[in-house]
Amino acid sequence: LVLYHYASCWYCAQVRAAINELGLEIEMRDILTDPANRQTLLENGGSSTVPCLRIEQPDGSANWMYESADICQYLKEKFSG
Repeated sequence: LVLYHYASCWYCAQVRAAINELGLEIEMRDILTDPANRQTLLENGGSSTVPCLRIEQPDGSANWMYESADICQYLKEKFSG
């Protein structure tokens, strides 16, 4: 899992809080401090909107999940004990 975000984004902060609450270690890629991250997000996810969670599938393909509420729900369903 990889989260595309930037520090001052309120919606990103909600997702980061859910990640911390669940004790997950997810790679964070800031799209403002590293323009290559924004470009990757745009080219592969189809939009530069954040937050976006990149979910790698077993076959090597990836799903790009936008919307903070959807991301938080996905994480809680997948990783809550």
